[in-house]
Amino acid sequence: MTRIAVVQPALALARVEDNLARVEDLVRDAVREHSPEVVIVPEACSSPNVYSRQLLHAARPVDGQPFQLLTRLARELGVVVGGGFLAVRGAHTYGTYVLAEPDGAVHLHDKDIPTAWEQNYYRGGDDDGVVHSDALGARIGLMSGWEWARNRTSRRVLAGGAQLVLGGMCWPSFPTNWPGPLRKLTEHEHALWVRQAHELPGQVARRTGVAVAHASHVGPITGETPLAPGLSWPTVMVGESQICDRDGTILARLSLEDGEGHVAADVRIAAAEPLDPIADRFWIPDFSPLTHAAWHGMNAHGNLRYRIRHARQGFGWQAWPAGDLPDEIPASEAAVGAAATTP
Repeated sequence: MTRIAVVQPALALARVEDNLARVEDLVRDAVREHSPEVVIVPEACSSPNVYSRQLLHAARPVDGQPFQLLTRLARELGVVVGGGFLAVRGAHTYGTYVLAEPDGAVHLHDKDIPTAWEQNYYRGGDDDGVVHSDALGARIGLMSGWEWARNRTSRRVLAGGAQLVLGGMCWPSFPTNWPGPLRKLTEHEHALWVRQAHELPGQVARRTGVAVAHASHVGPITGETPLAPGLSWPTVMVGESQICDRDGTILARLSLEDGEGHVAADVRIAAAEPLDPIADRFWIPDFSPLTHAAWHGMNAHGNLRYRIRHARQGFGWQAWPAGDLPDEIPASEAAVGAAATTP
């Protein structure tokens, strides 16, 4: 059996250094309390992903502070550490998820589709998200954000022979305090998303046939409303950090009400034995018409804004020296990453 801890942080918009310090404290505390072999933190652990001008300043070089933190903690604490951040890789930014091993080996996965308004800040990757961990002696499927919610992601990691799924989520909800008829609508959607977030890790476990560890953001967050200048988007990150057995049984959980913290459970890493078929449809949850409309509309809006801003050299990080890392960094090259001093 392998003990995995998941960390559920309450982080602040675009306060990268403060957020990384908080993540470090939580990871260290999780290791002290649970003695795990794996610690998983969410995607976007440098800053929550919401629609805001502040997020334009949250990207960091792929070998910068977030990468250095995750790899340093893995080496120092002797555990596998996973977490994601907004990373500059070459000429573009990506939602990169890092799995760092104690011997210095590192695996990188870029989220395939930025979720809705995230399209304003980064583009999608094309790797399959399945890596081999020597520390765990297994193939690991990495899932980031709403990759968890897409059937094709489960199909991809199953095809790649994953024996365990690890990853994180940054799931903000709808505003619950808008006035008038909008309030009733957004409260209804919020309740749907909280329920769907609770169900999703177990659904993925049953489709992939392996245990999963899913770390999520939690707590209040306020962004801006796309296409509505001056209208704020006060909401919450919905939580639901979970560790589930392959049959979807929840072994450990932190809900929205539980707030910030960490939990751990022992899982069996083994060959996949799916219990549910992977449906021939895009989403696993039965999202509402409003969610579908927001997904398509914000994807189109954000993708166009990103391309225009990028063409105009409008991102501050475009002035930085270009740099990248390979998706697979063997332990023999760990010293190179450990010596990096980029911001």
